[in-house]
Amino acid sequence: MNKMDIIEIIEKKKNKKELTKEEIYFFVEGVTNQSIPDYQQSALLMAICINGMNYREIKDLTMAMTYSGYTLDLTSVPGVVLDKHSTGGVGDKTTLIIGPIMASLGVPVAKMSGRGLGITGGTIDKLEAIPGFSSNVSEEQFIEALTKVGFVDGAQTKSFAPADKYLYALRDVTGTVQSIPLIVSSIMSKKLALFTDGIVLDVKCGSGAFMETREDAEELAGIMIEVGKLAKRKCKAVVSDMNEPLGYTVGNILEVVEAVQFLRGTVQNPRLKTLVITLCSEMYKLYLEQSEGVPEMTDEKIEKLILKSIDSGKAYKKFKEFVTNQGGDVSFINSIPYTLEELGESFVSSGCVEIKAKKSGTICGITAHEVGRASQALGAGRITKEDEIDMGAGIVFKKTVSDEVSEGDVIALIYADDKYKLKSAKKMMEKAITIKSDLKEPIHNDIIICKKN
Repeated sequence: MNKMDIIEIIEKKKNKKELTKEEIYFFVEGVTNQSIPDYQQSALLMAICINGMNYREIKDLTMAMTYSGYTLDLTSVPGVVLDKHSTGGVGDKTTLIIGPIMASLGVPVAKMSGRGLGITGGTIDKLEAIPGFSSNVSEEQFIEALTKVGFVDGAQTKSFAPADKYLYALRDVTGTVQSIPLIVSSIMSKKLALFTDGIVLDVKCGSGAFMETREDAEELAGIMIEVGKLAKRKCKAVVSDMNEPLGYTVGNILEVVEAVQFLRGTVQNPRLKTLVITLCSEMYKLYLEQSEGVPEMTDEKIEKLILKSIDSGKAYKKFKEFVTNQGGDVSFINSIPYTLEELGESFVSSGCVEIKAKKSGTICGITAHEVGRASQALGAGRITKEDEIDMGAGIVFKKTVSDEVSEGDVIALIYADDKYKLKSAKKMMEKAITIKSDLKEPIHNDIIICKKN
């Protein structure tokens, strides 16, 4: 095709017409080798954002992006290999917990995670807060870790779905991030480039998520599952609430600490625990569906199996095995205190400010978006990809939604090395917290919104 074809493709989508597989693959190839200029890429992204795509178009866009670079075949790994993906959020440390649990149950989990940008924390940043931990994993090391440990998490490389790298950068600056076809193709192309046997998707919904409404989150989950099916990949999805932060901590070292305490069974935030059990259960069901000679299990039995892996210490032992295998200092993990109240200087930045209740009443809201902005302001997140992260910066919640407080009670502690950052974040945190002294109805603080198969 010659260069004029991209103009015809842009015109076609601008006029709400369906693009052919060949046109979509031509576009993605032009993005990958950068033969199509940014302004023409941006024009088509905007046309897609405004006029949408049908399932077939989304599937073709996803597969074209999947095969725009390197893929990893995992068929040599014994058993049913699964992946878990979250659409992002504030305080989401579920991967650090779920991977070891599933591996301890004999279900290998293969993960390629990203770094944080904006208010969303990155799993790789959290793991690299562990001294010595390496996220740079070769193909041989990836497969060896899956076979030997049962859980591996490496950084997404430029060779995986490179078309997505270019398109995401353009979407970020052209106002086309909030487009379901573009979100689906971005997420699923990276998931499908890793040849697992199934994927469980945690689609976030609320102020701290891409999808603010339940309707949009359910639509996104449904389309990702359909694209997975068209690509012959088994998928399940959970739509979960992200109107408030997940767990008691936000920040890199802090979230590692909470994940370790969760796996030890000493600190388990109720909402985080519900989400972990739900996601692990959905993963275990995927494993059962694809395993020969394994008897069916009820939801109750699966949940008991998951809880037993924690209570017996197997999941925590597997976490330490995973950390050691990727070069992490296990003595650092062993030194983590058993409660958040015992945190010492080696786990947090030097400066600390208390966020106190301004009146007595019930905490009826902690806005995840504002908490994410506060975390970013403290230095725990990035504004640009080049920003350095303060691994010890972050937030520890002493109180959460539905808790009763008296005026002056400490709701949260915020940590940073810079007093100006602390001052800025304090204002955001105070704005994030809503207390009502005359609450007439109980607060429904459920985290699971729905499940989709």
